[in-house]
Amino acid sequence: MGLPLPLRRSGADGPLIGATELHERLGAPGVRVADVRWYLNKPGAGRAAYDAGHIPGAISVDLDADLSDLSGVGAPGRHPLPAAAEFARRMGALGFGTDDFIVAYDDLGGAVAARLWWMLDNLGHRGGTAVLDGGLQAWTTAGYGLTTEETRQSAAEMALADGWARVAAREQVAAGDGLVLLDARAPERFRGEVEPVDPVPGHIPGALNLPFSRNLAADGRLLDGAALVALYAPLMKAGKTTVVSCGSGTNACLSALAMRVAGLPDPALYVGSYSDWTRSGMPVATGEEP
Repeated sequence: MGLPLPLRRSGADGPLIGATELHERLGAPGVRVADVRWYLNKPGAGRAAYDAGHIPGAISVDLDADLSDLSGVGAPGRHPLPAAAEFARRMGALGFGTDDFIVAYDDLGGAVAARLWWMLDNLGHRGGTAVLDGGLQAWTTAGYGLTTEETRQSAAEMALADGWARVAAREQVAAGDGLVLLDARAPERFRGEVEPVDPVPGHIPGALNLPFSRNLAADGRLLDGAALVALYAPLMKAGKTTVVSCGSGTNACLSALAMRVAGLPDPALYVGSYSDWTRSGMPVATGEEP
């Protein structure tokens, strides 16, 4: 099956929202906030961070429990996608509804929150979705407070499309023809110098390294559109689909967000990413070169 054609869809408010605008809209009907903090090799740390202090009204959303399914699209990777209907059920159970404007945040510049943005956007969430630009740090730097009071929201109905679009399978990545693969992991992981979680150090042969951290300015906010065009456009090839990947299909969603902000064609996501690749016994490369 060929890679899907780029599909462009934005929430009503675009893919980013600033701390001031969120503060002004907080508590308005239909505005929901998702705390998507998560940390590699630290199970439960995201929820602990939420309990220690979060944006008022925010609902804790867990990458492992809410946004992944170990038997889903991208298995045997670490964070496969759940079936679209199951994801809709989970979001509804948390209190997110079809017409809600959903803002996701973390404290890693959007590197985890963008996963929720990507999933909702991919399935055509009607109410729109955005990532808090600069994350929790931007919120507190602006002088806005946190709370330790857990938000409990009544279950809602979430209607989404019935299947994922713009996803690349391992077989398509292995074939290599017609695509440009961008690896969003840190350079030392790409080179194979360290590997904290996946079976084999290195990278997928032919991949280009564009770490997700390069999307961010020093204050943790996303670079402006012109800077992001300058970052991505030289790596894109006419007639080829850009595919973004990372360790488990999470941080690569920030690359997809950055490309949306830049006004570039939406990439496909290799959901399983390097965790799926290595767990499937595929060949790897090391060093700087693709």
